[in-house]
Amino acid sequence: MYLRPVRFVDTPVGLPDGGALRLAGGMLWFAAYEVRDRAGLRVTVPVETFADWTATLSPERAERARLLHRRITDARPPLTLGERVLRFDQPQVMGILNVTPDSFSDGGAHVGDPAGAAAAGVAMAAAGAALIDLGGESTKPGAATVWEGDEIARVVPVADRLAAAGVAVSVDTRKAAVMEAALAAGAQIVNDVAALAYDREALGVVAARGCPVVLMHSPAPAEGPHGGNGYGDPLLDVFDWLEARVDAVVAGGVDRAKIIVDPGIGFGKALSDNLALVNGLALFHGLGCPVLLGASRKRIIGALSNEAPADQRLGGSVALALAGVERGAQIVRVHDVAETVQAIRVWRGLRDAALVAG
Repeated sequence: MYLRPVRFVDTPVGLPDGGALRLAGGMLWFAAYEVRDRAGLRVTVPVETFADWTATLSPERAERARLLHRRITDARPPLTLGERVLRFDQPQVMGILNVTPDSFSDGGAHVGDPAGAAAAGVAMAAAGAALIDLGGESTKPGAATVWEGDEIARVVPVADRLAAAGVAVSVDTRKAAVMEAALAAGAQIVNDVAALAYDREALGVVAARGCPVVLMHSPAPAEGPHGGNGYGDPLLDVFDWLEARVDAVVAGGVDRAKIIVDPGIGFGKALSDNLALVNGLALFHGLGCPVLLGASRKRIIGALSNEAPADQRLGGSVALALAGVERGAQIVRVHDVAETVQAIRVWRGLRDAALVAG
């Protein structure tokens, strides 16, 4: 069974008692669930009648429904990142900082220049990024695997400088040795496109360090981020995969409260899959973890805008970031920090005004 929050409302004021619920302790209110299962069930249940509806189910299905309901409505606890606290009661921006020669959008901009890369990261933080995602290996389709020693040499000097400047840093890597080195240099979060399933030592590193981790969906993480053979239902298939990975990572010693999930837009997915995932993003709150959306400058934008090249996808990137925010994404991962922060601040002002107006 799957529950997707729907019928979002500006405010609970004026609705019957219990007529709208807060999504994951954030700024959004919803009035109903779309309930689905693999046998073809698809019904809409108002939240005010949810308890009565669950009473009509078998004990096992009722327990599943109540579990998903708790996960969707429980507030996400903040993460302490050194001297900084990352809160999830409002959307946060993660700035992308690549120190690679071949990343699809900004590869080569900071290769061999740790000071320049760190300055760019500090500038993104000053523009409003809550954390900087530092990557030393391209994950674009067809990119070559980077030896971990080279990846460490790329990211560690930058992570060290960013940490010294008081910037919260996540390290974007699949490799345990790179995770270990970056965390030792001051990074506080691991962001793994393979959800800790590429390197057999990765889960142990994260568990031992007690650090937060982003688990991203990719269809065949042990082979590479762009494998897979398609989906029966992309939304439900990705949810099931992430739920299984979260359970496995928790069983491996990681605190569930420190796990963030990412549906992996553009990784082993067709345009129709990506659109379904963005439209249905609220479903992933049923995992009980903060949701990260990373769609900045990706192929989905070019496919919908006359094949616009990566450096001409600002409008589409902001549109997708706001689409994520409107569905409760707690983090949006972007290249264009200042523009996205500005858009979210305007969105926040509109939300506040609507809530107060009742």
